[in-house]
Amino acid sequence: MPLFLSRKVPLLSGRRWSAVRPRSPCSSPAGAGDASPDEGVEADLPVIDERAVEQLTEGLISHYLPDLQRSKSALQELTQNQVVLLETLEQEITKFKECNSILDINALFSEAKHYHSKLVNIRNDMMMLHEKTSKLKKRALKLQQKRQKEELEREQQREKELEREKQLTAKPARRT
Repeated sequence: MPLFLSRKVPLLSGRRWSAVRPRSPCSSPAGAGDASPDEGVEADLPVIDERAVEQLTEGLISHYLPDLQRSKSALQELTQNQVVLLETLEQEITKFKECNSILDINALFSEAKHYHSKLVNIRNDMMMLHEKTSKLKKRALKLQQKRQKEELEREQQREKELEREKQLTAKPARRT
């Protein structure tokens, strides 16, 4: 027997209470204001058999209990399915987070590749500039040597011309 049925029904004036029929305001006696509020209640209460109450209760329970049990099991199954769904959802979220971290790693690798190619280009440019400067230094050295040689040759030519002019210049004869 369910817990709520095992309690005793409160007694009113020695009889079991089942239901009090409300009086309509029109049916109150003329001297109702003078009478006690409990007066006349005992006369209105029908006598209810305890066995009938138990049978009605059992019938009501037997009528609704299977539906309630099915609802309870359906709710338990639904709750269990929701727990499984939540766990699956958490796993999927974890996978997406891992995918995002993999994408971040891929982005870092592509960025590193980009900067590596930039460094290779800079290195190649520096090597090319080094070669050009080396060639320019060699050319400048050759030009300097050529200029010095030309200046030396001009100087020698001038000296030869001066010497020749000296030789061509009339010399006063010496008298002997």
